[in-house]
Order: sequence, then structure tokens, then C-alpha cells
Amino acid sequence: MVLFENLFKLKENNTTMRTEIFAGLTTFMTMAYILVVNPSILSATGMDPGALLTATCIASALGTLCMAFFANYPFALAPGMGLNAYFAFTVCGQYGYGWEVALAAVFVEGLIFILLSAVNIREAIFNAIPVNMKKATSVGIGMFIAFIGLQNAGVIVPNATVCVALGNIKNVSVALSLIGTIITLALVVKKVRGALFLGIIATWVLGIICQMTGIYVVNIDGGMYSLIPQGIISTPPSLAPIAMKLNFGGVKIIDFITVVFAFLFVDLFDTLGTLIGVSTKAGFIDKNGKLPRIKGALFADACATTVGAVLGTSTVTTFVESASGVSDGGRTGMTSFTTAILFLVALLFSPILTTIPSFATTPALVVVGLFMVENIRDIDFRDYTEGFPAFITILMMVIAYSISEGLVFGVISYVLLKLLSGRQKELNPVIIIIGILFFIKLILG
Repeated sequence: MVLFENLFKLKENNTTMRTEIFAGLTTFMTMAYILVVNPSILSATGMDPGALLTATCIASALGTLCMAFFANYPFALAPGMGLNAYFAFTVCGQYGYGWEVALAAVFVEGLIFILLSAVNIREAIFNAIPVNMKKATSVGIGMFIAFIGLQNAGVIVPNATVCVALGNIKNVSVALSLIGTIITLALVVKKVRGALFLGIIATWVLGIICQMTGIYVVNIDGGMYSLIPQGIISTPPSLAPIAMKLNFGGVKIIDFITVVFAFLFVDLFDTLGTLIGVSTKAGFIDKNGKLPRIKGALFADACATTVGAVLGTSTVTTFVESASGVSDGGRTGMTSFTTAILFLVALLFSPILTTIPSFATTPALVVVGLFMVENIRDIDFRDYTEGFPAFITILMMVIAYSISEGLVFGVISYVLLKLLSGRQKELNPVIIIIGILFFIKLILG
């Protein structure tokens, strides 16, 4: 008790160990879905799902512990949604790079963030990017994540005529994913703690019932795997297939820089936006609008990303679900310390977590997408020099199946529209430089 009091200053922050522990449990429950969803997404690159589960648990625990001890804030970290999708479906899927190259890009991103955090540049970059572009990035990623979720479940399928089309709704996996989405949304509406995680479990249980009654038929060749786990507790899967596999070769330097910058761009806004939002909810923002100890929080995020890449997972970032723990009274690093320990405990339950099918994670992806799309209401579409770049960012992320392409078209159109409409004074040097780099990237292909 005395040790934790000295470490996290519980009395000074008007909280108790009991409150902090329960807040940490709440935070874990609301973001536990990432233990299933992250391996599901990243395994599309050919990475080992079991190793990904272990990497996700360890990277999340280490990042969250860094937050607890570096900044003493009740924020939890894990591989970020959207960033893992960019990793799997754009860098590896669309560009065709190996996942080893993508891990190298994430590692470099982490090192750059450590440097930028040390010299206070991350805050300066954040201030340089237009507000509407920040919101549009969040919305576009939300749409992209939901699209991927529906595609993974077969709700949306490729079509030679119209690119994509509605899948076979009569297929049991498709039907279960849609039913699970409604169940998850109902839990969210009722404000049930851990709604996303419980939605995954509910969809999976329905699948098990269907398998036991013969409605769901196991067909490994057809991608229909058994939904019934072969055990409950076991030794965690080895990290060996993915850890320390960074590859800095086999890719053009300009392409590598573009990938690194895209990771930087998305992670920058995701982390700072989350810190500001959750800190405001917790009352941490001071009268000048600043967050005390923000450097420690940013260092935690940067270190977690670097270590996560070495372990074998995509960018680790601060999760907005931390707000659930804050709502339950979490005010110190004791909350995040509790969440970190629970991530490590989850490693023992790998037989269960690795059996959960992709159609059961679709509800979480769709609902997370909904959460992120909420920011669209704050975008000013009446000013077309602001509205169009935001619009094209969102649109291109989905139809081009690429987060980075959305950013490229959004930033370039923003700079050009401001210049051609005689409003160049609204541009800052940083956004102009970014626009030029993106234009070069677009021309060079």
C-alpha cells in the first residue's frame, strides 16, 4: 500500500487503491477486444496469429507500464486500430512489402517519435496541421476499419463489375457477424462496460452453438475452422516467428520514407487527440489548456511503439477506451498499472483467444469505425477550402483502399485550394512542406 501510494500519489489525486484497481479492470475490459482483433488483422500479412497474440499482450503491457511510471496517468496503450489496418492492408497488401519491412518502418517511426518528444516538436507539428484535416483523418480511418471488418466477414465481397458487392447473407458466418454487430451496438447503447469485448464473445458463442447444432460446418479448405477451443490455459505462443524480424532492405528509400511518414502522421493525431480528449474528461487539462507531464506521456507512447516493432506488432498508441477507466474514477498510474498486469494475465488464455474467428471480430471493427466517424459532425464543410480536403481524405481512404492515399489527396488539395483562392496566409510552412513531399510521392508513384 505504502509503495503504491509513494509511486502514484493516490491521496494527492483524491483516489484510493480500490478505485484505481477497478478503474484499471474497466479499462482492460473495454479494450480487450484488441487482443483478438489485432492478430486477426495483422495475420492477413502472413504473420503467425499465435505469436501476434503474445506480441500484442506484451507490447500493450509494456506500453501501459511506461505510461504508469513515466507520466502517472490512467491511460492504457495497445496496437492502434487504423494503424494496424494501414500496416496490413496498405503497406503489405497494396504496396506488396513484406511485413518485416512494415515492422522496420514502425521501428523507425518510434525512434523519430522519441526524438520529437525530447525536443517538443510533436506538439508543434500537431498545431501546424489544420483542425479539419485531423478530424477527417479519424473519420476516414473509421470508415476504412468498418469496411475491412465487413470484408473479413464476407458481408462485402470483390466484384469484377462494381469492385465490391454484397456477400451471401445466407452464409452462416456472414449472418453471425451481422447479428453480432447488432448485439454489440445494443450493449454500447446500454453503456455496458466492455461492450466491444462482450460483443466478440457473444458472437463467438453463437458460432459455437451453430457448430454444435450442425449449422456451422467445419471446412478448413474453405476457411471454416473449428470454433471450439482445445483448452483454456496454456503456455503463451512463442514470439520467435515475428520478433526481431525487422527488414530495412528490399524497398526504395522514398517509398520507405512515405510509409514511415504515414505511420507518423496517423499516430501523431491519434495519440495527441486521445490524450487531449481523455485528459479533458478527467480534468487534467490546466487553465492554460495544457496537459501537465505530457512529455512523459508522449515518451511512453514513443517507447512502446519502438519496443512493439521489435516484438513484432504494429504501432502501439494510447487508447481512447482509457476514458472508461477515467469514468470509473481512475486518476493515476495505478489504473494503468492494473490494466498492464491484466494484459500479461491474458497471455495464459491463448487457446481461447486464438480460436475466436474473424466474423466474431467484425462487430468490434464496425463499432470502432462508428466511434471514429462521430468526428464528422465537427468538420466545417461550408468552407470548401476546408471541407473538400476533408471530404476527399475520407473518400479516398475507402475507395482507394489506402489510408496513406487519403492523406496524400487531402493535404495536396488543401494546400492548392488555399493558394489558388488567395488564402495562402492560412498556410503554415510545415503543411506546405508536407504537401510538396506528398505531391512528389504522387508523381513518382
